Parts: sequence; structure tokens; C-alpha cells
Amino acid sequence: ERGPILSQPRVLIVAGKNSKATVIESYVSLAQTSYLTNAVTEIILEEGASVEHYKLQRESEEAFHIGTTYVRQNRDSQFTSFSIALGAKLSRNNLNVNLDQEGAGCMLNGLYVVSDDQHVDNTTLINHSRPHGTSSQLYKGLLSGKSTGVFSGKVFVHPDAQKTDAHQVNKNLLLSDQANVNTKPQLEILANDVQCTHGAAVGQLDEDAIFYFETRGIDREKARKLLSFGFANEVMQTIPLETIRTEVNHLIFQRLEDFSCVPEALKHRDSEKDVGDEFI
Repeated sequence: ERGPILSQPRVLIVAGKNSKATVIESYVSLAQTSYLTNAVTEIILEEGASVEHYKLQRESEEAFHIGTTYVRQNRDSQFTSFSIALGAKLSRNNLNVNLDQEGAGCMLNGLYVVSDDQHVDNTTLINHSRPHGTSSQLYKGLLSGKSTGVFSGKVFVHPDAQKTDAHQVNKNLLLSDQANVNTKPQLEILANDVQCTHGAAVGQLDEDAIFYFETRGIDREKARKLLSFGFANEVMQTIPLETIRTEVNHLIFQRLEDFSCVPEALKHRDSEKDVGDEFI
């Protein structure tokens, strides 16, 4: 009889001066078994380097996934991250980016779609250490069943990081009455010449939009699935690699087909207006 399984992959990526690279980090399970993945990825970008990093996590819904990615950027380097989390009973994705030299920039995009009793945690930290750095974050979550989501994102602007431009957004859509999310966007700014924003939102679908679909002959359940897909599409459309974008589109649509998008409280009542208009 085989005992518990532990997987501990470690990856080191060094992008040389003015180089370009696309890296796809994929975690997948072919069976619904219980195991632990404890992954570490280190990425170093030399001057002028550009790296696109994709992390696609679709492991068994009985599995546990703990992943940490460390990024260190030199002058004028550009790092782009796309994190897609669909699987695992419990998953945590830590992403730490250090903009160590002037002119470095990063873009972090994430999408998590969970149901049943899944738990997904995204924790990001961006350190702006030098002037003229840029960063943007867009993380979105779709949660159904009794699932739980956590987003904790911090942008730290050091005293020497003047002319920093940093923006952070986290939006979450609750598709059941028992799903919940905890979101905490954070800014710590020690420089005085910066442009920084952050924000978060949690809500349900707009009932007026659902009613509009119904007047066009589309039933309520299908309308909610289409609107949910549209909510996630903002992140999916930022993926420049067409093969990955097509695969993610298919996976998200498949997940929405697998679980009901109608909260119990809405099944037996007339249309009312819910919070979350900004999602549509």
C-alpha cells in the first residue's frame, strides 16, 4: 500500500542581459488523490531582460498545494506573471517581486475559480526599491459552494523609490450564499513623489443584467454562467500567449458548467438588485 505523497519541485530561472523568455509552470493531476505539492521557483532578471511566467494549478481537489515564487529584477527588466488556480483542496500561492534597480517593472495577473469546500490563498509582495519602477496587479476570483478565497497583496515603496507608479486591484464574485472571501490590498509608501492606487470589491452578479438576458429568451442559470465568464474574461484577455489563453478559456467555461451559479436565496424569489454592479 502506497503511503502519502510529497512532491517538492524547485526551479531556478536566470534571464541574461536583454534576453526574453516565456516559462509555463503547470501542476496537474489525473486522479482525485490526496498529496502535497511544495514548490519553489526563483526567477532572476538581468538588465533589460523580459520574462513571461505562467503558473497553471489544476491539481486534484483532494490535494494540497503550497507554491512560492521569488523574483529579483535588475535595471529596465520586465516581469509578467499569470497565475491560474483551479484545483486543490487547499492551495496557497506566494509571489514576492523585488524591483532592485531603476526602471524595472512588473505586471501580476491572477484568476482563481473554486467550488465545494476548496480554499485558495494568493499572497503577493512587491518591493519598489529604486526610482521609476512600475507595477500593476489584477486578481479576480469566482467562488461557489462553500469555498473560501483569500487575497493579501502588499506594495512597499521604499524611501529611494521616487517616481514609482503602482496599481493594485482585487475583485471577487460570490456565486453561492456560503462562499466567502477575505481580501486585503495594502500600500506602504515611504516616498513622496509616487502614483499609487489600490482597491478591492466583493459582490454578486447584477440582477438587472440577468433580467436583460431573460427578456432575450436566455434562462437564468445560463445567464449567470455567461456573466460569470465575462467577469473572468478581463484577466484571461491579458494573456498574450494564444495557446494558453485558449486553454484557460476552455477550463474556466468547463468549471462554470460543473457547478450551479445560482445562490439558494435567489432561486425562489423575484428579481432583486444585488451588490456588485461594477462587475458587469
